[in-house]
Amino acid sequence: MATRTYSSPLREESSAHTRRRILQAATTLFARDGYQGTTMAAIAKEAGVSVQSVHLAGPKSALLMSGFELALAGDEGTHPLHERPAVAAIMSLPPAEALPAYVRFLAEANARTAGIDRALYVAAETDEAVAELVADLNTRRHADIRMAITWCEQHGLLHGDVDPEERTEVLTHLVSPETYRFFARERGWDDEQYRRWLGDAIERLVLRGP
Repeated sequence: MATRTYSSPLREESSAHTRRRILQAATTLFARDGYQGTTMAAIAKEAGVSVQSVHLAGPKSALLMSGFELALAGDEGTHPLHERPAVAAIMSLPPAEALPAYVRFLAEANARTAGIDRALYVAAETDEAVAELVADLNTRRHADIRMAITWCEQHGLLHGDVDPEERTEVLTHLVSPETYRFFARERGWDDEQYRRWLGDAIERLVLRGP
């Protein structure tokens, strides 16, 4: 007789809630204390769970990347950005509405991820497991930005004779958390000033031709 697998929606919901608390706690600590300065015990204390629960949620390197993904777009996973609900909703809008919405999403996502993004890249310098995750993240980032350029091209928003790959590289730099950190953390820009600059920079440097 086949063994029946027991499944409880309430238990699954509780487990998902606990994991989210762990990842949110990890994101806070990684951003504040860095990868090396954050322990599994500290994550457990911040999340209000046992250390065993944190270990069950994954190794430290996986918590770092999962925390970043959750902070970026509200869900975990390595699926493309345009498949995530927040971005898919933006891409369904008319171009005149989609571009400002995209800029808002990027600005808010950078504000959420600036700290943990820095922790990721610093950790990658000395931790091989994190370095592999970051290499994959960079590949996915490029594909996500290339998709955005393709969307703009399909909607007639690209003007002039400029290589789409060049536009992809420029947009990647403009929308990076690193660029956000320079303006918001080093130069002291507020969110509104950064958002205005980002929208204008995308218009001038990505959408328009020479």
